[in-house]
Amino acid sequence: MKKLGLLLALFSFKLCLGQEPVQYVNTLMGTDSAFELSNGNTYPAIALPWGMNFWTPQTAKMGDGWTYNYDDYKIRGIKQTHQPSPWLNDYAAFSLMAVTGDLQYKEDERASWFSHKAEIATPHYYSVYLAEYDVKVEVAPTVRGAHFQFTFPKADSSYILLDAFLKGSMVKIIPEERKIIGYARNNHGGVPDNFHNYFVAEFDKNFQITHTWGDEWTLDLGATEKEGQHVGAIVGFKTEKGEKVNVKVASSFISFEQAQRNLDNELAGKSFKDIKEEAEAIWNKELGRIEIEDDNIDHKRTFYSSLYRVLLFPRKFYEIDGNNEVVHYSPYNGEILPGYMFTDNGFWDTFRAVFPFFNLMYPEMNKQFMAGLANTYKESGWLPEWASPGHRDVMIGSNSAPIIADAFLKGNVYDEDVDVLYEAILKNANIEEGRPESSVGREGLNFYNKLGYVPYDVGINENAARTLEYAYADWTIAKFAEKRGDKKTSRRFYEQAKNYKNLFDSETNLMRGKNKDGKFQKPFNPLKWGDAFTEGNSLHYTWSVFHDVQGLVNLMGGEKEFTTMLDTVFSMPPDFDDSYYGFTIHEIREMQIVNMGNYAHGNQPIQHMIYLYNYAGESWKAQEKIREVLTRLYSPNPDGYSGDEDNGQTSAWYVFSSLGFYPVTPGTDQYVFGSPLFQKAKLHLENGNVFTISAEDNSGSNFYINSVKLNGKEYHKTYLSLKDILPGGEIKFKMSDSPNKSFGQHDNALPYSMSPKK
Repeated sequence: MKKLGLLLALFSFKLCLGQEPVQYVNTLMGTDSAFELSNGNTYPAIALPWGMNFWTPQTAKMGDGWTYNYDDYKIRGIKQTHQPSPWLNDYAAFSLMAVTGDLQYKEDERASWFSHKAEIATPHYYSVYLAEYDVKVEVAPTVRGAHFQFTFPKADSSYILLDAFLKGSMVKIIPEERKIIGYARNNHGGVPDNFHNYFVAEFDKNFQITHTWGDEWTLDLGATEKEGQHVGAIVGFKTEKGEKVNVKVASSFISFEQAQRNLDNELAGKSFKDIKEEAEAIWNKELGRIEIEDDNIDHKRTFYSSLYRVLLFPRKFYEIDGNNEVVHYSPYNGEILPGYMFTDNGFWDTFRAVFPFFNLMYPEMNKQFMAGLANTYKESGWLPEWASPGHRDVMIGSNSAPIIADAFLKGNVYDEDVDVLYEAILKNANIEEGRPESSVGREGLNFYNKLGYVPYDVGINENAARTLEYAYADWTIAKFAEKRGDKKTSRRFYEQAKNYKNLFDSETNLMRGKNKDGKFQKPFNPLKWGDAFTEGNSLHYTWSVFHDVQGLVNLMGGEKEFTTMLDTVFSMPPDFDDSYYGFTIHEIREMQIVNMGNYAHGNQPIQHMIYLYNYAGESWKAQEKIREVLTRLYSPNPDGYSGDEDNGQTSAWYVFSSLGFYPVTPGTDQYVFGSPLFQKAKLHLENGNVFTISAEDNSGSNFYINSVKLNGKEYHKTYLSLKDILPGGEIKFKMSDSPNKSFGQHDNALPYSMSPKK
């Protein structure tokens, strides 16, 4: 009855929308990427939202972070993947592959030609034709497993291979149970010594042949068990033309027993069609929380493809035990413990829009994420900043604080986790010693707390970027403390939130590295990437004063000077200095080629910048440039992003911005206006209310906001508040082909800043 009710609800939704939202998703968006140039650096994840295990076709060699490239023409297998980024690479991966005829099992030799013309790639279903073997492979996912369906030709020798990958693996074939079990230990760090991914694969056909291979691809004919650095299993049988062989696979980070339990819980007693339909229904339910009405089908495809990416990470790293309790293997201490755990997320990216999106559309899910952060702190003594699956030494900042504070301020933290999380963010801001990685906590904290900035000349790279991010994190801590009634702590961190001013150079109107003696570093080239900054230059990081844009306006000498500086970023050529890296990194190249001056939308530090025009009385410029980015730098194609997608962040920018607003300052309840892309969008909120966004006369040329009405009343602010959205209602934008330069001119129309306007 539950399934019938869900399907009826989805049928009703389809009638309303015209097409189910999952059918707009192109999981290949962003897959036309390489080390030298990223158009997303994505892979087609066959998965459920926040699933513990993803699956993806593998065109690259084992261990290559660019696991699937759109321009490749051979597939080596379908692998279980946990990769959040090619730069972090994968862990706990293994793969399945089908071959016929002469046995080919080594990864280069078994690779089969394929064509996108015979490939179907959706979130809930993947199908590909292996031309070398005349085999069709289909996959449908569950949270912790998948159902494979192989359609074979008539053959005396048909095989399914399970490659358990390198860096430690084991396989055991159990013919009487038509089963393969084993484990994979491959990883790139961030795991305890006892780390294993235990898997079980159940077949619906008896094995006539069993082989294994050991290290160095050594084939062991007739063997059923193998353990080593890189092992695999082969099962074979005769097949008739069109015969389907089904394989149900699940895994666990806890034990073989738990892997079997995960399979039984999610796959037992269900057909391939059942799993596929259930996965499709789940995706339609989640994607359908935002209902888009528009005539431009490509914009809808880009929207739902982006929303799909937002809903993939962070991944569930917990399982359901025999008592139906939530438990997890801790990637921090190696123990089996109760409670939630999530992983595969870089907060340097996702604090900006992904977690604010969860706070708006998935508040209950965000409570679980926060519970997982509390458990991370209990198990490792620190909050994660980049987890995959445990602490990784990647990126900078203290961005767990904005994520936690924003959730707490919006009521999205379980009561039992509040004290733990408050203690955790204060530890980050008070203690530098004992951190497991330099990316955890705050590198340079003792200098920062003493001088008010991280110095340029003390051997700490990206020091100016760290200072700016710490100052914003301090503001979010102050907000957290204030709501808790901790006045002393609140006063301290509000004061520290002003530390961004210590790096402002009034001669250039830019942020600049500063030496320990208080003098700015020399020579200074605002076009130099890296060095004092992170994957950007001073022109990009100067705007990283999320909490006090008015304070930055004041420092620059007023609104005219501020907007002139904003304009300059777009009007100048895409010049750069890459000497810090010694070569032109892909982020630089992605800025250079899109013809938007020095605006680098392909990387995160500058993605909020365009919205800052609203803070200086020139909202129309934000509307103009936001629409340009939406329509020129995104598309539902393999080259559909202008840089790394990064755990949903670049997609979340699109999702928010296409709706017409963006959370410039997580920690406030405000969403700053841009230019709504769609004729109408409905937000189906978790509380049951519906908030409608409509844009009258919207078109490719009508991208300026002429006027706004909220629930039928004239509205003059340049932002929307959460309290305006949650009760439901409607905001109506009247669009025009010419700017209304009087819109947003009043002081009370400006979004929040810590400093008052001078």
